[in-house]
Amino acid sequence: MDADVDMATRTDDDAVKELDEMKKRLKEMEDEAAALREMQAKVEKEMGGIADPAAAATQANKEEVDSRSVFVGNVDYSCTPEEVQQHFQACGTVNRVTILTDKFGQPKGFAYVEFLEVEAVQEALQLNESELHGRQLKVSQKRTNVPGLKQFRPRRFNPYMGSRFRRPFMPYYSPFGYGKFPRFRRPMPRYMPYY
Repeated sequence: MDADVDMATRTDDDAVKELDEMKKRLKEMEDEAAALREMQAKVEKEMGGIADPAAAATQANKEEVDSRSVFVGNVDYSCTPEEVQQHFQACGTVNRVTILTDKFGQPKGFAYVEFLEVEAVQEALQLNESELHGRQLKVSQKRTNVPGLKQFRPRRFNPYMGSRFRRPFMPYYSPFGYGKFPRFRRPMPRYMPYY
């Protein structure tokens, strides 16, 4: 009997030692993870939030180009880039005109105009609501898209979507026999009863 009690205390002591060792290892791992997070935050702070220098240069280049560009909305579908360039030529030297198209090559109805000088953007904004091909253009400053920053737009409520508003499929079984009644023998009731 004493041997059984002695064995039980030994196994309890072993379990306590194992538990203490596991707690020590867990504490060491948590300390390492905290140190890694600290080092990563320091590197991101030094790099300005972008860890890759090439990506930082590309982002800065995009922002510089976007500061020299305007968005032109309500562009006629038959309008060519040369016509848009002639319309904005008075504002300054036009570097590039981009008319966006869909996957079939049809224009979407808006364009981007890039100038060589930043001052030309303010002149181009004065052409807001001017006419080109009989349509009033909407001219505004081009915004820079920030990667990873998506605006949250909640979905609109549609009462016809979702299983809550649909009737579940309930087959109608005849009370007079086994299986379904053929539809040509007996007319289906207007509303199926739920069982």
